[in-house]
Amino acid sequence: MTLTVAGNKKEYAEGITIEQLIEVEKVDNPLYVTVTVNDDFAERETFESRALQDGDVVEFLYFMGGGQ
Repeated sequence: MTLTVAGNKKEYAEGITIEQLIEVEKVDNPLYVTVTVNDDFAERETFESRALQDGDVVEFLYFMGGGQ
């Protein structure tokens, strides 16, 4: 199936979960990443069980603090 991940269309196995996608994409600091699927925030508790669907758009976000 085709997903758009971080702006790039790629092919993945059917039924891949958010957690599996994080592993496949070798996401830096996976404990601190926030994930959106089709512009909706995914709850961390669902990463292991939420299967992605063909055509989904996934973004990995990191919130940074600091600044003046």
